[in-house]
Amino acid sequence: MPVSFTRLDPSGDDHDALVEFMTRNEFPFHVHPRRSAAEVDAAIDKGAYRDEDNDSFWVDHRDLGRLGVLRLEDLSDDAPLFDLRLDTPFRGRGLGVDVLQAVTDHVFATMPTVKRFEGQTREDNIAMRRTFMRCGWLKEAHYREGWPVDGGTPLASVAYGILRRDWETGETTTFDWDDLPA
Repeated sequence: MPVSFTRLDPSGDDHDALVEFMTRNEFPFHVHPRRSAAEVDAAIDKGAYRDEDNDSFWVDHRDLGRLGVLRLEDLSDDAPLFDLRLDTPFRGRGLGVDVLQAVTDHVFATMPTVKRFEGQTREDNIAMRRTFMRCGWLKEAHYREGWPVDGGTPLASVAYGILRRDWETGETTTFDWDDLPA
């Protein structure tokens, strides 16, 4: 696999590089597309990048170098989530599939109690939604107007998940959306 992860030390050796990365880029499909250095520092101080419930990694590519930052959230649950932020020059190049497959492998291979892995994105982030589907993740929820938009009308938040057994077998478990009669 061309993608690997290097664990971040957000309060130590990687602090300045993390703040620089987060403030240099705009992340248009995130709730807060742009962060100030003070906001990133406050998040680091609160443990958003490393505590008992969160962990962060540099996303590295064998040929391209450092692609971005990956944050795992809700690690004390048996169904963690992730937050992926690619550096602007690497977006739109189809690298998301490799990254999502690598992080899915990482979570299930290193966290034996995890039964499911989850992610969410905005309804208009078509590239990420297609990436989820290409990687065997299943759309599980569509929260209407559930994603705040700075200065705009909220958009839908679309949730995807993959079960450990789906990852192990390579077959996506489905369900019936319309299981109740009208």
